[in-house]
Amino acid sequence: MPESARLMDSYTEMTELLLPNDTNNLGRALGGAVLHWMDICAAIASMRFSGRQCVTASMDHVDFISPIEMGEVAVVEAYVFDVGRSSLDVKVDVHAEDPREGTERKTTTSFFTFVALDDDGNPTEVPRVETESEAEETLREAALEAHENQR
Repeated sequence: MPESARLMDSYTEMTELLLPNDTNNLGRALGGAVLHWMDICAAIASMRFSGRQCVTASMDHVDFISPIEMGEVAVVEAYVFDVGRSSLDVKVDVHAEDPREGTERKTTTSFFTFVALDDDGNPTEVPRVETESEAEETLREAALEAHENQR
């Protein structure tokens, strides 16, 4: 295992077209569907960062601040911003995008904690977070501050 990994090596972006199976009776995204997408995106970011299988340990508070309407694209972005011995903290942002209008708006943000597992399914050490640019360090510091404020 490498001693460190770059924050940007964990960066993951997923997109989902909101279709009827993932909407409520108002034609808006079901909260559970959005949480599912967030969990998957965060898991991929954790695995990219650690090079290990990772499992969800916790998810912080979630406020849905804007709905995603049927036919819009949900853009889910995640990256590892902090680690413990075997845990990884991941920031996840969700935006709604209307590709026809060229508009985008924030819908929610949350923080997930994952645990990296070895081949026997036991928690294992993860690399420390490395930032190679001022932009990466700014992104990390903003996530650390936002996470602390949300607690």
